[in-house]
Amino acid sequence: MPGGRRAGSTRGITGLVYRSINGVTRLVGAGADAALAGIQPLFTEKDPETPESPKREAFIAALNGVMGDRLQADQNPFATAMTLRHRGAVLDETLSGTLPSASGKVLLLIHGLCMNDLQWRRKVEGQIVDHGQILADQLGYTPVYLRYNTGLPIARNAALLAAEMENLSAIWPVPIESLSMVAHSMGGLLARHAVHQARNGDMQWLKRLNKVVFLGTPHHGAPLEKAGAWVQTLLGATPYSAPFAKLSGLRSAGITDLRHGLTAEELPLTPGINWYSVAATTAARRGVLANHLTGDGLVPLRSALGECSRANESLLFANGHTRVVHGTSHLGLLSSSRVSEQLLKWLGQV
Repeated sequence: MPGGRRAGSTRGITGLVYRSINGVTRLVGAGADAALAGIQPLFTEKDPETPESPKREAFIAALNGVMGDRLQADQNPFATAMTLRHRGAVLDETLSGTLPSASGKVLLLIHGLCMNDLQWRRKVEGQIVDHGQILADQLGYTPVYLRYNTGLPIARNAALLAAEMENLSAIWPVPIESLSMVAHSMGGLLARHAVHQARNGDMQWLKRLNKVVFLGTPHHGAPLEKAGAWVQTLLGATPYSAPFAKLSGLRSAGITDLRHGLTAEELPLTPGINWYSVAATTAARRGVLANHLTGDGLVPLRSALGECSRANESLLFANGHTRVVHGTSHLGLLSSSRVSEQLLKWLGQV
């Protein structure tokens, strides 16, 4: 509008606001350039014929967690599409060649914020730990790993997941006897939402789902998200995603969904399914402080257990369906032998 000293400019308070926005934008742009300097090769298009690089995929997962909703809106080629995978291979419409020994026991593993399916495999003291593979080896499950854009709203991802699972149940090569889920962090909120949407849509796959296990899921939110520490801590946990920690001031829709979580009043646990929850605390032993205040570094203990001072908002897990793992961090849940033992116990029960 006219009024400034030159065409296209403004003055007074309006001019001050616009100049401030332009200055902040330049600073953010410069900060992004500095944070991403030297890693540009990781964002080049991958050759479909070459195996995936865990390092590259960790960067892409981090980028999607921070700004995945914007990438999706802009149709950016680096926006992660939701896919179901087995041993790294995408399960297509025919499942041809990807599931030569599929069983009737299906296990879906859902990762958390800023992560991907490859990060279920963790190296601990020279040994590879993968809860999905352990359950496959000892209980006969066929593990299926979800990869998704964690920057999108949880409700939108839930609708996509419900549709993916309906398709998977229709094309699975053998009759599905049972379906279980193991969901880490944000993945647990996604699982609850997907079950709710499947129930409202009368989807067939829900009839086969009998067990869901949460690992460090912020059912009542994660206070650290409000301070931005959630993203900064997660991204700084590995050298692959550490550069994105400088961009943690950004807030994707997925991140902001973690602020309050999902109370039982908003989204109760669907009846007819066995729900379980593993919560971690960095405290080494039991005690009032450890059991009620200390969390896993990102998620408060009570939030992971679905507990709330308002009874109508608490999740009601059955007796014996919760476990607290001491001396363990949020990411440590993915490689804990005690978690593996608990999963074998719960998912091995008839």
